[in-house]
Amino acid sequence: MFDWAWPWLFLLLPLPWLVRRWLPPADDQVAALHLPYAGILDPAEIAGGSRRAAAARVLAWLVWVLLVAAVARPQWIGEPADLPRSGRELLLALDVSGSMNIGDMTLSGSQVTRFQAMQAIVGDFIARRAGDRVGLILFGSNAYLLTPLTFDVKTVKTQLDESAVGLAGRETAIGDALGLAVKRLRDRPEAQRVVILLTDGVNTAGEIEPRKAAELARSEKVKVYTIGLGSERMRVDDFFGSRSVNPSADLDAPLLTEIAEKTGGRFFRARDTAELAGIYREIDQLEPAADQSERYRPVAELFHLPLGLALLLVLLPALDPRRYAGLRVAGLNRRYDP
Repeated sequence: MFDWAWPWLFLLLPLPWLVRRWLPPADDQVAALHLPYAGILDPAEIAGGSRRAAAARVLAWLVWVLLVAAVARPQWIGEPADLPRSGRELLLALDVSGSMNIGDMTLSGSQVTRFQAMQAIVGDFIARRAGDRVGLILFGSNAYLLTPLTFDVKTVKTQLDESAVGLAGRETAIGDALGLAVKRLRDRPEAQRVVILLTDGVNTAGEIEPRKAAELARSEKVKVYTIGLGSERMRVDDFFGSRSVNPSADLDAPLLTEIAEKTGGRFFRARDTAELAGIYREIDQLEPAADQSERYRPVAELFHLPLGLALLLVLLPALDPRRYAGLRVAGLNRRYDP
């Protein structure tokens, strides 16, 4: 919508008329223009000069109106938008090692892999974090920062949807992932540094030992929530027939618990998609997103439009002096044209 920031300044519009109306006139003896040859002035010249003088007054008034309009600050006010008051610096460290391809999860009645279940549920969690800076770390044999911390949660979710198992290698570098997360958060406000680390295995790769990474996280005041993903029972068919196995036998739950407790976070165990979704809802409550109740409307200043038009009108006499000149005085032998 269009609006004026200071509409009361339009009260200045009659100021030139008031000045002319109430101030005393200039001394005629001093200000008068004496024409010794007034008797030979061409009446047509006088009439033309009167018209030009009237046009000059109209032009002056128009310039004055435009200047007042510019001072009143015309604005274009945009649509309301949410303004986050405060938020978390939230890094998601997600396991994409080879074991995340194990199909021991169920989603909407269909059998899916751990990675597919993680994509669906973590993606929904990311979409709810409007107002937080969210980043994405993927780790396997190595740890990579896929998306730096950003308010653009749609981009983070898109990056997660486009990732794949094995993108960072087939092994599991928990320590490297946590160390990279701490490095990226150490320059952020202390009370807002949060890491959510999800894995389905045990540390089998990397240069940083997980417990040392946890010590580093504690010293940097980074809170770490850890999630162990994977079913504890799965039926498989082999040469001897169908049998039940524990596909999460390699999950290092004690290590994940120690990391969480050492940094002030919590360890969660997700054996199916329902538990995983519940965990992220609980984390939502433990680490609430920014309050979206405060709103603002972007404002674009438009004062330059009337100001530029006023300047253009002021320059018109210079562009066409014959049209905007004052009275042309006839002399004895020649006429003077400015």
